[in-house]
Amino acid sequence: MTTSTETKQELDILAIKKLLPHRYPFLLLDRITSLQPGHGAVGYKNLTANEQFFEGHFPHKPIMPGVLMIEALAQLGCVALLSHDDFKGKLGVFTGIDGVKFRQMVVPGDRLDMSVELLKLKGPLGKMKGTAKVGDKIACEGEISFAMIDAENQ
Repeated sequence: MTTSTETKQELDILAIKKLLPHRYPFLLLDRITSLQPGHGAVGYKNLTANEQFFEGHFPHKPIMPGVLMIEALAQLGCVALLSHDDFKGKLGVFTGIDGVKFRQMVVPGDRLDMSVELLKLKGPLGKMKGTAKVGDKIACEGEISFAMIDAENQ
């Protein structure tokens, strides 16, 4: 993969949808604020009381499920990789998560600020470090392993 230091600012939801196959209610990114194609990204998800998952998790104390924070970080990582020419026509899928810690509850009205950084890549397999914060407090952090597969054949 060629190295790129180009940083694009502000991918809006329409640009995100061009890169990711996810759609409502499973698209968990609202905006990318910094992008280094093939290497990392910074973005966020604004959470409202209207999020479908808050209805059942939990009705009297809505909390964003930790697994959805991990999914949001994975989607951000996919944007970072799929924005690079080497990964056009690919689909990023989980192969594992390591060292994940949930440190802060995320509730309606919060903005989940996220960043991901590529740690290693060997062929179609790789690992990223992801961090999600609310304000200056870490809500979730850990490493996400993935495989980049052909989107058409799956």
